[in-house]
Amino acid sequence: MMNTLQFPRLRASLLAMPLFALSLGGNAWAAKVKSHQFDGDTLVLHTDEGQVHLTGYGDGALAVHYQNSGIKQLPSYALDPNASVQRGELVEAGPVLEYRLPELTTRIQLNPLSLSYYHQGELVLAEERGLIAEDTVRGFRFSLQEQEKLMGGGSRVLGMDRRGERMPLYNRASYGYEGKPGDRVDQMYYGLPAVMSSNKYALAFDNSATGWLDIGATDPEVLQFEAVGGRTAYLVAAGADYPEVIENFTAATGRQPMPPRWALGNFASRFGYRNEAEARDVVARFAKAEVPLDAIVLDLYWFGEDVQGHMGNLDWDRKHWPEAEQMIADFSEQGVNTVLITEPFILTTSNKWDDAVSSQALATDLGGQQPKRFDFFFGNTGLVDVFSEQGRNWFWQQYQRIAESGAAGWWGDLGEPEVHPHDSLHRVADAGDVSATADEVHNAYGHEWARLVDDGLRQLQPDRRPMIMMRSGFVGSQRYGLIPWTGDVARSWGGFKPQVELSLQMGVLGLGYMHSDLGGFAGGEQFDAELYTRWMQYGVFQPVYRPHAQEDIAPEPVFHDAETLRLAREAILLRYRLMPYLYTLAFENSTTGMPLMRPLAFEDERLFEVKHSYLWGDAFVVAPVTAPGVDAVQVPLPAGVWFDFYTGARFEGDQTVSVPVTMETQPVLVRAGSVIPMVAPVATRDYSSAELELHYYYPKTESQGGGRLYEDDGISPDSLEQGAYHLMEFAVVTEEKGLTFDLQQSGQGYPGAPESRRITLTLHNVTCNVQSASLAGQPIDWQQTEQGVVLVFDWAGEDAQLTLNW
Repeated sequence: MMNTLQFPRLRASLLAMPLFALSLGGNAWAAKVKSHQFDGDTLVLHTDEGQVHLTGYGDGALAVHYQNSGIKQLPSYALDPNASVQRGELVEAGPVLEYRLPELTTRIQLNPLSLSYYHQGELVLAEERGLIAEDTVRGFRFSLQEQEKLMGGGSRVLGMDRRGERMPLYNRASYGYEGKPGDRVDQMYYGLPAVMSSNKYALAFDNSATGWLDIGATDPEVLQFEAVGGRTAYLVAAGADYPEVIENFTAATGRQPMPPRWALGNFASRFGYRNEAEARDVVARFAKAEVPLDAIVLDLYWFGEDVQGHMGNLDWDRKHWPEAEQMIADFSEQGVNTVLITEPFILTTSNKWDDAVSSQALATDLGGQQPKRFDFFFGNTGLVDVFSEQGRNWFWQQYQRIAESGAAGWWGDLGEPEVHPHDSLHRVADAGDVSATADEVHNAYGHEWARLVDDGLRQLQPDRRPMIMMRSGFVGSQRYGLIPWTGDVARSWGGFKPQVELSLQMGVLGLGYMHSDLGGFAGGEQFDAELYTRWMQYGVFQPVYRPHAQEDIAPEPVFHDAETLRLAREAILLRYRLMPYLYTLAFENSTTGMPLMRPLAFEDERLFEVKHSYLWGDAFVVAPVTAPGVDAVQVPLPAGVWFDFYTGARFEGDQTVSVPVTMETQPVLVRAGSVIPMVAPVATRDYSSAELELHYYYPKTESQGGGRLYEDDGISPDSLEQGAYHLMEFAVVTEEKGLTFDLQQSGQGYPGAPESRRITLTLHNVTCNVQSASLAGQPIDWQQTEQGVVLVFDWAGEDAQLTLNW
């Protein structure tokens, strides 16, 4: 969405200065524990300053809530209210208590109170002075170890290691941002008050208020969180490696539900389609060009003919969309899902203003009785109070009514919120209807907005998975199905460069679907075909494939020249061919919290600071081409053998390699030993694995490898819980004289699942003369091709072993 706003003067001055001086003297929390009680679920420490509650989640996550007497506490937004509490073990040893979870031990010094955290006997994190509880600021201080590196802070352009950075915690639009060499963008749409450490812990501050995250900037040895108010609580998780830390962290904060399969397909999206004829035309163009299309996104023109003056109408502009319901039904017949934008601003000129006011749905002024009115780019407005029961109920009624049009997905824009006057009041229903200022709850606004939409849709459409895009939220927002994007990025090489970094920083802290507007959103005086092509190619390997931009340069490939369309179409078809692999990554994310895009540090700690290359699942390393005129890209590789996905060229890992590229290719390298599933490139409505390709990359050494494939109907929200899926496991063992390829399948199946699959197995890089091949003891034929050995056979899901000898 466009944004020409300036940050309010008061907010700018607030964030320009530190909230808290480090010369604490004797004013820091120095409580003494007088007694404690433990019921197996929660350990409560009774101190001379208040209570401290410690609650375990998963095998290695602990929520810590300091409840100092006289300090207002707001609800936890980071913790999943449905998360299972882990029963801990308490060991008393004189002046020290040990609170033990399977993978995290907390040592509690009683006088003065101080907490430190251990994984397998090794110290990973310790409070330095612990709680900060002053009149105008609250927060925490932790000690940093000498060689420690830290990701964190969410979506910002600062590099991967953010130690030494002091970051404002106030979600804020950053229109037309770029990441040119030397440039920084330290405040953006979706910040996170959380870090992921090379010491294998994650730490999140469960506080929604305006503040700062200081990772060794003011004091090199201290990690400090500061806020103007909010909850005095944090969450720490630890593990043996990054995946285990993430699994424990998301056991407490929640995991992303499986998205509908169509949400992983190709989108048509722009700012914006102005009428029904334009929307129908673009869908027809995709069909004519034979480019698969799964969704069309309608920006704000669906409820008003102009940018200004109509926000908040939240109903069809019948002059320009006379048969909107029929249009959506027609699109649905073609397998195209319609996504509608909504915003939380209700203009005083909109036809919903009076109803919102009478329903007490809006944030109020400091008097608490009248809606807070203010001006911003789109007009004079109020803001829906998504924290209050009245605001939630009124807003959901609008969604419920709109849903009758047949919309399949929802796009929440401007949800930082983009303008949020400090003298606004919200009623926080989850805290007993206590009032809170905008500054106290600002960073959780998008989180609560996503929650109300998700809750409502699950009741209204219990047989369908919600699809909810939001550009802002909080720690844990993924549990509400929130799909974030990186905001209004500049349509330039400088805008393209930081996109990997932005997604990686979000993914390690639970937000696995962070993605960019493919091709760039803002500005650009003329179309740059090379930039556009490279961004579209990168999109194959980011979580959501959604070209989106201002309309002065079309974001849809079907409006461009034949060569640009050809290259974009190839990228989109590859996206659909790889849908089984991508959908399996979605399954892994939903069950373990593992992001789809993963830092190379997951494989090699020496690659912690790499921000332009990443792991796509376990099998791929991807390095998008982010500069013009490039014929080769330097790619750091983890140890092992890797193959160029496009050419089959072999690379030895544990070094940086030069990967040649053409306009048809980008650096995509496949790990030797991987099994990659593929299908015919069709839109997801026609998805089927009845004809399934399996591509195995033979390493020419004795080794073990494999892969897996998860499938369900792509729609039902409870497929995992009911066992209505197929999970296919492929395990490969290579030896000097041949290999064995084991196939297994679990799950009870799902409606539409193939009774049997026709498998085309390609063993890439096999140059040996095959002497025999058998499946379940029965001989089968094979072909020797330029790619390797190809075998075709039928498989009905039974345990089977394929054997090759040479």
